[in-house]
Parts: sequence; structure tokens; C-alpha cells
Amino acid sequence: MSAMARPATRLALGRRLFGRQPLGYLFVAPYVVFLFAIFAYPLGFAVYMSFYDYFFAAPGAIVERPFVGLDNYTTALADPVFHRAMLNVVIFIAINVPLTVFVGLILATALNTAIPFRTFFRASYFVPYVTASVAVIGVWLWLFNSDGLVNNLLGPLAPDPSWLVNSFWAMPIIALFATWKQLGFYVLLYLAALQNIPEELYEAAEVDGAGTVKRVTAVTLPGVRPTTTLVVIAATITGANFFTEPYLLTGRGGPAGASVSPVLMMYTEGIEQGHAGYAAAIGVLLAIGVIAVSLVNRYLLERS
Repeated sequence: MSAMARPATRLALGRRLFGRQPLGYLFVAPYVVFLFAIFAYPLGFAVYMSFYDYFFAAPGAIVERPFVGLDNYTTALADPVFHRAMLNVVIFIAINVPLTVFVGLILATALNTAIPFRTFFRASYFVPYVTASVAVIGVWLWLFNSDGLVNNLLGPLAPDPSWLVNSFWAMPIIALFATWKQLGFYVLLYLAALQNIPEELYEAAEVDGAGTVKRVTAVTLPGVRPTTTLVVIAATITGANFFTEPYLLTGRGGPAGASVSPVLMMYTEGIEQGHAGYAAAIGVLLAIGVIAVSLVNRYLLERS
């Protein structure tokens, strides 16, 4: 009896550890390796670098990288450029995330109805998302430079200095550009969520006398709430890591650092100036801030 009980005990323990289908672990193993190699290991190494006076050296070279503790973090927290970069992230997210949710849901709702040329419009909104940033940034430079189309249309109402060299307007223009470019992806998410809402719910609401606004608030918004949570978190993470836009639109974060971002700071400090440990500390602080904001957003959205 005891000999038969031992295999049964091992089988129960194996199912508790690996589930009823252990073969599934074999299928997810490539993604786990990819996740560790691309995300987990670099993040852990960045945390390690942030505690040292780290700099890059030639392969095989033996150099001393002294341990500095929290010095890189204290330097970053006292750096006015870092303060400005974090403020720019807040401005970016405050413009980008609400616009993405509001406009994305409206466009997805319109594209979910039987409008003429619906397929054409669906493709049109997605084209900027798959177009290279360098290409579309050239169009925005033409639109918003001092003698561009926008200034010609506004005439005397145009700001002076112009949009992308104006310390007040540079960040809003960058946020609007990112919203426009990424909107197609979020419209696609909302469109999928809307198509999963049962039509019977709208019919029941209409029978109960609900108007258009009431159907939206009672059926549409609750139906897309999980997608809204995903959109808010994804837009927040993407917004906190913007780099290409200030690098190309405003000439590396100009004017006078008014549109600098933390990731642009990391590139400047770590790659161009060789302060890799300081750049890693900026990255860790940014990651902590993004995780905290994302958790708060998720809590508030799921609670509502």
C-alpha cells in the first residue's frame, strides 16, 4: 500500500506545482526567456549600475567603478534639469492620457457604426501609428515652424516665438503629436471592446426608455471599462518614456531644456557624457514613478 501511495503523492505534488497540463510550461518558456533577457536582466543591471560610478569601457578592459551608494540618486533629485524633465512628463501625461481616452472612445464608437467608407477611416486612423516617427515629425515641423501652415493660418494670433521654440507651447505640441500618432492603436483597442458588448444590452436599455446619453453611460462606458484601464496604463507608460519627439521636434529638448524628458536625459548623460551610473539612477526613479502612477490609475479606475 505504501509503495502505491508514494507515486500518487508524487503525482499530486507535481500537479500542484505544474498544474494538470505541465506541457504548457514548455510553450511559454521562449517568452519567459525573452522577458528575462530583454526586460528583467537589463532592469536588474540598471539598478546595479545606479549604485556605482559606472561608465562604459572597451570590451575586456579592467577598470575600477567605485561604489557610491545613493549618491547618483541624491544628485538626480537635486538636479533642476531632472526636476524639469519630470514636470514635462506630468504635462505630457496630463494632455496625452485624457485626450487618448476621450478621442479614442469617440472615434471607436463612430467607426463601430455603419458609416460610409468605414474601412477607409479605420485604416486612416491607424496609418500614423505604423508610420516611422522620423517621417511624420517632418510634417509637424513643416506645420509648426515659424513660417509653417499653422502660423500662416493664424496670422497675428500665432505665438512669438513660434510653437516649437516657445518654452510654453513646446510640450503641449509634443503631447498633441504623440496623441495623434498613437491614437490608431487605442482606437483599435476600443473598437474591439465595443464589438464585444452584447447588442441585447442596448436593446434592453432602449426598451426601458434610455436615450443616447443614458445608453452610453449605462452600457458603453461600463462595457469598455477594462479597456479604459488598459489604455490609461499603456498611455501613461508610453508617455513617461517619450524620447523621439523632443529629440527631433525641439532639437534635443529645447528651448533651453523646456521639453527635455527623463529618457532624453538618460541618453545624454549615459551615452554622450559617459555617466552611465547617473543615467541608470534616473531610469530607476522614472520606473518607480511610472509604477506608482499606474497602480493609482488602476485602483481608481477599477474602484469606479
